[in-house]
Amino acid sequence: MKNLKQVLVVMFFCCAFAKADLNATVAASTTQCAMCRAVLESEEDNSTAKGINNGIKYLMVIPYILVGGVFYFVYKSRKNASSESQEKHIES
Repeated sequence: MKNLKQVLVVMFFCCAFAKADLNATVAASTTQCAMCRAVLESEEDNSTAKGINNGIKYLMVIPYILVGGVFYFVYKSRKNASSESQEKHIES
């Protein structure tokens, strides 16, 4: 049960960090290169532009999830190694 709580806490912080990063970059993600901007602004409805901006935001979240997963597995392996060393110390 304790491990589940730790996993949930790590996932919460990773999601909160990704959400905060998305909120901070909303203004920056509305700008594109000159060619993309010209093509997307030529349409009357901005549905394609909104879709591309949302795709960029979702692609930005993936590295944070991957890095959070790596940190979780490193944390878990170090914790298991320390608990095994404590068990060996108790047995001797």
